[in-house]
Amino acid sequence: MMTFTDWDIVRNLLLAGRWTILLSLVAFFGGTLTTLPLLLMRLSRFRCLHLLVRAYCGLFQGTPLLMQLFLAFFGVALFGIDVSAWTAASVALTLYTSAYLLDIWYGSIRSLPKGQWEASRCVGLTFTQTLIHVVAPQAFRVALAPTVGFAVQAIKGTALASIIGFVELTKAGTMLTNVTFEPFKVFALVALGYFILCYPLSRYSLYLEKKFDASHHH
Repeated sequence: MMTFTDWDIVRNLLLAGRWTILLSLVAFFGGTLTTLPLLLMRLSRFRCLHLLVRAYCGLFQGTPLLMQLFLAFFGVALFGIDVSAWTAASVALTLYTSAYLLDIWYGSIRSLPKGQWEASRCVGLTFTQTLIHVVAPQAFRVALAPTVGFAVQAIKGTALASIIGFVELTKAGTMLTNVTFEPFKVFALVALGYFILCYPLSRYSLYLEKKFDASHHH
C-alpha cells in the first residue's frame, strides 16, 4: 500500500523527469545544429579549419562534462554575465554532444567507398551536390545506430546538471532524500526513471545496427 509520501515522491520525480527529457532534447537538437557547420569545416579543403575542428573535439571530449558545466555556469559569472542553470546546462551539453556527434558523422562519411566522390566528380556533380545527393543518404544509414546510441549518453549526461543546481531527475532525488530520509527508495525510483528513458533507445540502437549489418552483407 503506497502512502501519500510515496505518491508525492513519484509525482515530484515525474515533474523533474520532464526537465531531464527537455534538457536531453535541447542538447541533442542543439548538438545536431552545431555539428553540421563543424562537419562541413572538417570536410573542407582548408587545413586550418581541420585543425580548428580537431581542437574543438579534443577540448570537449578530453575534459570531463562536469568541468564544462562548472565553467559554463561559474566561469561565465566571473565576467559579470549572469546565466541561469538551465542556460548553462543547455550550452554545455550542446557543445559536449556536438563534439561526439561530429566524430560519429565524420566517421560515417569516411567509411563510404572513396570511389563515390570520384565517380560523382566525373559525372559533373559539385562537392555540395555529391554531399547532399550521394554521400549524405548513405552516411545517414551508417550513422543512425551510433547516433541513437549516443542519445543514451546525452540523457545520462543531464544528471550532472544537478551539480549547478538545475532541478532534473538526480537533483530532485537529492532534494526528496533530504525531506523523506529514504535515500534507497528515492534513488531506486530515480534509477528506474533513467532506465525507462535509456533502455528503449539502447534496444533501438542495437536493432538499427543489426538491420544495417544485414542489409550491408546482402
